[in-house]
Amino acid sequence: MRQAKFCSCRPGMTVWLTGLPSAGKTTIAHELAARLRADERRVEVLDGDEVRRSVPAGLGFSPEDRHTNVQRVGVLAEVLARNGIAVLVPVVAPYADSRDAVRKRHEDAGAAYVEVHVATPLEVCRERDVKGLYAKQGTGEISGLTGVDDPYEEPVAPDLRIAGRPQSVEESVDEVWQLLAARELV
Repeated sequence: MRQAKFCSCRPGMTVWLTGLPSAGKTTIAHELAARLRADERRVEVLDGDEVRRSVPAGLGFSPEDRHTNVQRVGVLAEVLARNGIAVLVPVVAPYADSRDAVRKRHEDAGAAYVEVHVATPLEVCRERDVKGLYAKQGTGEISGLTGVDDPYEEPVAPDLRIAGRPQSVEESVDEVWQLLAARELV
């Protein structure tokens, strides 16, 4: 069995992909992860839903719980990035103050941080409805859906804003890659 070779000479980083549910954040993150691995990078994708369920479980969707989840993911991302891992974080992170706190944590630790707003319009997210959340919200089965009946504070000045549509996943990944290259992170 061939072992993967990884270069430890390149800096770690966190690429935080924020946007509405079903915007394409996770799809872009996994495609970018594959490209980074092909470039012999050590990569971790931190999915917000997985962290919410397991580190430790018990969080709901109140504003406080959403903030706590974002901070948990942010701590994990910063520690990994500080130790040379390329960390991709496809997490809604609906509140600007939560995202700002994560950015500051990275800056204070000297870890590279890039915020990417996947700016897919709400109508497109509703059409995609990857997890069926918009349908459940429409029937009253759930409430507090980010961007519908709970706020989503769009980033005012993200490092990169990409259209989740009409461009392809590959085009979106290319834009992120170009930014990372410009910052000498790839």
